[in-house]
Amino acid sequence: MADHFDMRNRRDFLKSGGLLSAAAVAASASAVQELPQLRLGKYSISRLVCGSNMFGGGSHSSIFLDKRLKDYYTPERILKTLRRCDELGLNTWQTSGGMVALNMKLAEQGIKMNCMVIAAAGETGAYGGQPVGIDSYVKAGCIGIAHHGEHSDRLFKTGKIAEMNEYLKRVRDAGLLVGVSTHMPAVVDIVESKGWDVDYYMTCVYERHRSADELKKLLGYVPLPVGEVYLREDPERMFRMIRQTKRPCFAFKILAAGRLSNTPESVETAFRDTFAAIKPGDGVIVGMYDEYSDQPLANAGYARKYGARPA
Repeated sequence: MADHFDMRNRRDFLKSGGLLSAAAVAASASAVQELPQLRLGKYSISRLVCGSNMFGGGSHSSIFLDKRLKDYYTPERILKTLRRCDELGLNTWQTSGGMVALNMKLAEQGIKMNCMVIAAAGETGAYGGQPVGIDSYVKAGCIGIAHHGEHSDRLFKTGKIAEMNEYLKRVRDAGLLVGVSTHMPAVVDIVESKGWDVDYYMTCVYERHRSADELKKLLGYVPLPVGEVYLREDPERMFRMIRQTKRPCFAFKILAAGRLSNTPESVETAFRDTFAAIKPGDGVIVGMYDEYSDQPLANAGYARKYGARPA
């Protein structure tokens, strides 16, 4: 019965533990209210979207946290977190690979959330015991596919970005919304300049995978560890590109893969600054890890407070 204790007790528990800011606790009183929305094709999408890196054990922080996430997030716990997001007005989640099967489980439980996927040609993941493909995502009820950011960036760096457009055409032919995910403002710029048939972008605000040579050229030295370097100057670079396109953008890693999550104040600042920097018709994707606190509740409060500008 612990899952069903009333909202007041939940707020009191979290507040007493110092796990939520006063703003987030206050916002929980209106938790059932609809979150601010944006328009994406025929869909109304909450400006806060639940990401799935936490569900899959992808912390981008340490192998120890990766393992803890994998141990904690069983399929049942993932579904529980998504149900909590639905309670709070998050009507959309973003995922990849075989995890889309959970979208069908949600529907079986009477919960209809929009599911957005990142994918690319030649994926080797599994869906229902079968290789993933565009048809699998259609079957699972996904509304859109964004070309996977790691693949997008690699194709851009190797001069093969035209290959991405061939995949995007297949997504369009399947009747789904078409997106491009990237960690690089330059990828958005080139897609815009080519006038490709794209509905939205997923835009990481940190270009976290620069090579050692790129970092040395930019900074004059190579910090440790190479490969997961988060620069304070990066968000504004991506925000400028987000503002230059009329297409909806979903900013992600706004908390620098948890590096800005040590205090409620730093989390709130990241939400405030991000919503202030992006367009009213844009959204944010944030992973939720609710083992120790009600992160969906806190994040919904910040999105409601700072994301309520009319589109």
